[in-house]
This record gives sequence, structure tokens and C-alpha cells, in this order.
Amino acid sequence: QACFCLLLCVPWGSSCPPSCQCTERAGAKAVLCSSRHLEEIPEDIPKDAVFLKLDANSITKIPSNAFRHLSHLEELDLSRNAIEKIDGAAFKGVAAGLRTLDLSSNRIRSIPKEALLALNAKLRLANNPWHCECALQEVLWEAQLDPDSVQDITCHTAPREEYVGKPLLQVLDAGVNFCSVRQRTTDVAMFIAMFGWFAMVIVYVICYVRHNREDTCKHVEYLKSLPSTQGRAE
Repeated sequence: QACFCLLLCVPWGSSCPPSCQCTERAGAKAVLCSSRHLEEIPEDIPKDAVFLKLDANSITKIPSNAFRHLSHLEELDLSRNAIEKIDGAAFKGVAAGLRTLDLSSNRIRSIPKEALLALNAKLRLANNPWHCECALQEVLWEAQLDPDSVQDITCHTAPREEYVGKPLLQVLDAGVNFCSVRQRTTDVAMFIAMFGWFAMVIVYVICYVRHNREDTCKHVEYLKSLPSTQGRAE
């Protein structure tokens, strides 16, 4: 009888990763994989998972479509890992329903803005070695960040030394615009490239004219060196 009750409590077609614990929380499936020495995201997470905790592991990368089969997922905790790379389509498939995403305390220096801007979730990005640049600025402006953790998003590296160690929000409030800096850099690079091509065309034209002039002079000298028709007639 006890076994029969246990079978009734287990959802059919659902399994739990060996390294995790699956429980019910307010009628919703919670998958707890905290501090399990995981180096990558388990592939056999139940499809009906609503809460997923993968914190305090050794995960280094979030590949594309890592959670694509978890259409019911609402809360995802990836904090306190060793994440360095996040693919642009890492959260494809869960963007619509996800309410909370915790990426704090990892090794993230930069992140494709398309990976986060499609999310409606509240983001926690604090305590990462961020490189302050345009993409991060756009995320800060457009994404829904957890207000309690915004001040802990600091510049580990930046285009100018004076920004290093400061909260990104403080730098932006001071009037710094990393996107305009990138635009000016791009404009200068394009101007230099166009000037280089123009200079090459001018040099080519000059060389071409000189070469033709030399050929013309040689041809004229050659014609002068030939015996005249009158001389041959005599």
C-alpha cells in the first residue's frame, strides 16, 4: 500500500537527475542541484520543472538551448559557479516564462546582449569581473535588473583606468557613454580606411601617368632616331 501511494505521488514521464533532488513546492516541481560539483548543466532535468537551482557548482559555460525543453521554468539560479561564457541563445525557450535569473558571483566578463534582452526575468548580475563596454551598458539600460544588486555590478576592466573598481551605474550616472565611444572609434577606423584607399588610388594614378609619360618620351626619342624619309630617298 505504501508503494502504491508512492507511485501516485511521482509524476508519470518525469525523472530526476541522479545528482539532484526533486521536490514539490506549492504544487510546482523544484529541482535542487546545489553544491553537487557539477561541471555542466544536466541534460535530464524534468520538463515540468518550475524552480531550478544549479548554484555553488563548477559550471563554466551556458551553451545555446541549454534549457529549451523547460517551458515551465520560472526561477533559475546559476550563482556561485565558474561561468565565463554564455551563448547568445543560452536561454532560448524559457525567455517568456522566466521570472528570476541569478548569474551573480561567477566569472562573466561580457555577455551577448541578445542572451538577456529577450528575457522578462529579474536579473542578478552582481559580483562578476565585468568589462564595462557598450553591450553591458545596453543590458543595464534595457533589462530588468534586481535593484538590490545593481550597485554590485562593478567595472573590473574598462577603456579608461579611472572607471576600474567603480559601480557601472555610478560611471553611467557621471555621463559616460560606452556606446558613443565605440561609435567614435568605429568612425575613426572607417575614416582611416577610406583615406588609405583614397591615397592608394592617387598613388596609382600618379604612377600610371608617369609610366605612360616615360613610355611616350621613349617612343618619341625612338621615332627621332629613325632615318627620315627624305634621307632614304636621297
